[in-house]
Amino acid sequence: MSLKQRLTDDMKAAMKGGDKSSLAVIRLINAAIKQKEVDERVELDDAAVVAVLDKMVKQRRDSVSQYEGAGRDDLAQAERDEIVVIERYLPAKMGEAEIDAAIEAAIAETGAAGAADMGKLMGLLKPKLAGQADMGLVSKRVKARLG
Repeated sequence: MSLKQRLTDDMKAAMKGGDKSSLAVIRLINAAIKQKEVDERVELDDAAVVAVLDKMVKQRRDSVSQYEGAGRDDLAQAERDEIVVIERYLPAKMGEAEIDAAIEAAIAETGAAGAADMGKLMGLLKPKLAGQADMGLVSKRVKARLG
């Protein structure tokens, strides 16, 4: 089952079950996916949907930190609740050992030897690890490995 189909099924279940909070977040997700499809005139596959979900989680984490800084814990909690629903649809996060193994495999595949090869390495890793690892952390680990 595709991720979009799973979202549609979960939206129907939330409507029938009266789960208004999940329903609202799933509708936000579907709207973001549809907006991306209309803007780019393409049908999004699961990898692209995961990228949209990652972006949504990142936006909400930024909002949480801003709300907490402003002393608005009620709004920060609402954003955290949305993050929980969105993360249901993201693949499981990779551990550090798995990330290191993926980096080593990419280095072996590309023959990367120094910092000049970082772009080539990240270009290979990004599609493989999207949604499964924080790309900022991956970038830091690649720099450390190549440096």
